Amino acid sequence: MTNENPWLIGPEQPPEPGVAAEPQPRRDARFGATAPQLGVPEPDTADRLPRREAVWPATVWWLGVHGGAGESTLTTLAVGTRPADHAWPMPVTPGTTHRVVLVARTNYSGLTAAQRAATEWAANTLGNSVQLAGLVLVADAPGRRPKALRDLEQLIAGGVPRVWHLPWVDAWRLGPATADDQLPKEFRELFADLSLALPNAPTHNRKA
Repeated sequence: MTNENPWLIGPEQPPEPGVAAEPQPRRDARFGATAPQLGVPEPDTADRLPRREAVWPATVWWLGVHGGAGESTLTTLAVGTRPADHAWPMPVTPGTTHRVVLVARTNYSGLTAAQRAATEWAANTLGNSVQLAGLVLVADAPGRRPKALRDLEQLIAGGVPRVWHLPWVDAWRLGPATADDQLPKEFRELFADLSLALPNAPTHNRKA
């Protein structure tokens, strides 16, 4: 754990006058805190997600932090994953840890729900039952998001291990996603980062 504040990603500070600035590595805004943080207060009961016993194994549990986040769609598109049904999937076998990815839409209510879930994890209320891999933000509308929402996203990104942005897919307004859909590259990158196979991938490429 670290005492650094994981919830703020501020601009780089300018060098002092007369002091040459040393080259700084490029910061990837997709990455943030990798473990629960000291000093993060435990959320009120009303702000916590429910918890459910999860008996079945999964390579990744998609945890939609609100209704319509997209956890069912992601389950359809990635082999071996399961929807968490908007609750923390708590393992029933002692010593087992479930790998969880939060999922939210990029509107204000979705982002604030993601922030509450990230705070709950960061306060270490889940112990070793959950390994948080990151947060998937699914576009709630086509086009560029307003600055206020982008700023909120940046704030939340500091408190989770990683953030992935998935684009708006207009075809899914008319019908559900299927395993045969041609996926945008952002989806393929997400699944590759998590070492997940696609349903229509060749069998020899799939992990046991």
